[in-house]
Amino acid sequence: MDLTLPPLPLPLPDPDLPIVQGKPPRRIRVVVSYDGTEYHGWQVQPGLPTIQGVLEEIVSGIEGAPVHVAGSGRTDAGVHALAQVAAFTLTNPIPVYNLRFAINRLLPAAIRIQSVEDVHEDFHPRFDSVAKTYRYSIHRTEILPPFDARYVYHFPYPTNEAWMKAAAERFVGEHDFRRFAAKDPRYTRGESTIRTIFSSDLIREGDRLIYTVRGSGFLKHMVRNLAGTLLECGRGNLPHNMMPPKSGRTAPARGLTLVSVEY
Repeated sequence: MDLTLPPLPLPLPDPDLPIVQGKPPRRIRVVVSYDGTEYHGWQVQPGLPTIQGVLEEIVSGIEGAPVHVAGSGRTDAGVHALAQVAAFTLTNPIPVYNLRFAINRLLPAAIRIQSVEDVHEDFHPRFDSVAKTYRYSIHRTEILPPFDARYVYHFPYPTNEAWMKAAAERFVGEHDFRRFAAKDPRYTRGESTIRTIFSSDLIREGDRLIYTVRGSGFLKHMVRNLAGTLLECGRGNLPHNMMPPKSGRTAPARGLTLVSVEY
């Protein structure tokens, strides 16, 4: 990838955002949206395209030195984001307006920086967050429109949607969600698997079921496992009037979108 930046075209920089030479390192927060279909998740993986890897390559080129881009969480391969939050440290004094323009000009079409701002030097997008919201989309008709195929899980089979909605409400509160998480060495080493779910709702929107869950944090594959559990509850394979004793199958990544991160 050619990271050489030619002179920026119009619009011109905001005159109220001057470049200050000799400025100390800056902590930058960005909000990123992406179509995760062609990427192997957020986290850098050798030899594989990832969201973090693409951002680090571009930002490092602008800085002229290696830059680590930290994210609010590690979305899985194929998962999308409307507003992932990331942060990095620069010494380059480029104004935030021009920085957003420069990064977006170099990014592939599937990734876009929605906003850029200077924040305090200790800001961390993961450890400072207080809540995240995810949305899982399930298409219910017999035929899936081809232009929706990248963003929904096609599940045309009979289910009781009232049972699914009742089951979703059971997730609210503080629980140990270990049985709804993928295997991960972190959990066997004693990292807490207790999370608080603030809201958990299933609604029908046209031909889709939309599951939206907001919580203090989520374990690996947790939201996809919650969505898969709801489908099993709707089919009568798991109880809907109590906290399910086990997880259903992990729902495919393509139906999941990170909607927002709160601070």
